[in-house]
Amino acid sequence: MHAKLKIVTAMIIYGSIGTFIRNIDLFPGEIAFLRAAIGSMFLIGVSFFFKQQSSYKFIKKNILLLILSGTALGINWIFLFQAYEYTSIANATLSYYFAPLHVIVLASFILKEKLTPFRIGCVLAAMLGLSLIVMFDGDPLYYSYNHIPGIAYGLLASVFYASVILMNKFIKSLSGFATTLVQLMCAALVLLPYAALKDGLGFLSVSPTSIFLVLTVGIIHTGIAYLLFFSAIKDLKGQTIAVMSYIDPISAVIIAAIFLGESMSFIQITGGIFILGSTFLSEKFAPN
Repeated sequence: MHAKLKIVTAMIIYGSIGTFIRNIDLFPGEIAFLRAAIGSMFLIGVSFFFKQQSSYKFIKKNILLLILSGTALGINWIFLFQAYEYTSIANATLSYYFAPLHVIVLASFILKEKLTPFRIGCVLAAMLGLSLIVMFDGDPLYYSYNHIPGIAYGLLASVFYASVILMNKFIKSLSGFATTLVQLMCAALVLLPYAALKDGLGFLSVSPTSIFLVLTVGIIHTGIAYLLFFSAIKDLKGQTIAVMSYIDPISAVIIAAIFLGESMSFIQITGGIFILGSTFLSEKFAPN
């Protein structure tokens, strides 16, 4: 499969996850644990089948960052899945796409990267877009959600995902595949006691439909999507990957509209354009 087609396929898969999560009869912590556990088991199987080798020496060298980033990844999923419960898929996804802007701000302190007026403008434009999204909507379906907490959860998820991105910059001598596999394993180990204490491991008596959906999220949305993504990025430029990543939120909105009947008002669409447009510009055209 061509590298660009792999990225497109992975992004569409990522974009559909909210629709699947919405129909799983489990708590967010349980879904996050099962996603990490199933996804890591799938990637372990893939690593043996394709003879992917990882240096335990380098894993040990980066173990603290891998544990911290894996924990942040799991918490990020919990907040994102919580956002899906409170607000529309579109609102949750668009608020989650604040992650690149969080990276810009945090990198100015952690990595000492210059926070230019252009990048500050991108952050302000995204904040304007978010304010448009939370404005009144005339769609009757709008009132079936509790948008403010949902968007807040989406923003919290984006903060933790931004922290994963930043921590990954300090992980040395490990491939993206190996890094993701260890992070998923760490996330599963951290999320298991959380799910057990908070949610009581309700997945042990879940319905067959939810079992199927959880397996889909673990195998397809995590294992296969990550495999497609990491097998493609080595053949593509960073800017190409950044641009193609916007297929994710666009497909999320379209899939939610088709299968869940969700819609966005003109004002909210404008807000979404501000958010996605500002993150796109900050990644592609921002001066170094």
